[in-house]
Amino acid sequence: MRGTLTFLGTGTSTGVPLIGCRCATCCSVDPRDKRLRTSALLQAEGGTRILFDCGPDFRHQILNFPFGPIDGILVTHEHYDHVGGLDELRPFSAFGSVKVYANSRTVEAIRQRMPYCFEQKAKRGIPKIALQTVSAEEPFQVGGMTVVPVEVLHGTLPILGYRIGTFAYITDMLFIEPHEKLKLNGVKTLVVNGLKESPHPTHQTISEAVALCESLKVERGFITHLCHNAPPHAAVLERMPPHIIPAYDGLKITFDF
Repeated sequence: MRGTLTFLGTGTSTGVPLIGCRCATCCSVDPRDKRLRTSALLQAEGGTRILFDCGPDFRHQILNFPFGPIDGILVTHEHYDHVGGLDELRPFSAFGSVKVYANSRTVEAIRQRMPYCFEQKAKRGIPKIALQTVSAEEPFQVGGMTVVPVEVLHGTLPILGYRIGTFAYITDMLFIEPHEKLKLNGVKTLVVNGLKESPHPTHQTISEAVALCESLKVERGFITHLCHNAPPHAAVLERMPPHIIPAYDGLKITFDF
């Protein structure tokens, strides 16, 4: 089966440019340096559509696509830049409840932040969200495809990445335990976060993201969740191995699962 992944956003929690900043990246005229909050849309043969995270830029991001059902949203964790767009699922409720998959901590956080969506007598016009609790211990199915959750550490916070066949999507990771890294063996296409070049307490660096791709011997690696403190896109690209590139908003990649 073939699939196409569109990077809807490749920036960090503030987006790029950062409001009020005059650094080289924020002032760049290269459109690849204009980054919305991190999210991606996977469209598989047969019509299955899976969204990775649903941040506050979701409305703007999804307007570029034909209107249709979303079979599942795979949420990595509960931080606002990854779930702040869930209220924008209102129009998609025309197709029925949208299934949102996340770990137990994230499911509870969503319930607390959006209680109006889960009341027994829900009002008209609210998004119909069907929360699905998943864990790193058990794969699950979305649109006929097997999804393998991969637990990683965002600082000290356990969050989830996801593997589907030979493709994996991970963001906001600082570290992965060896037993979880084994789940990535055989991945050919890897999307993984690289915040900037200098160390950060909750995210891995660009160099660490490249090293992970190299250690897994992936055929293609794509670095996402870059912040404005990273060099401009062109400068990052110059330093990358040929099979690893910094992703950018709007980039489409096609692969076999």
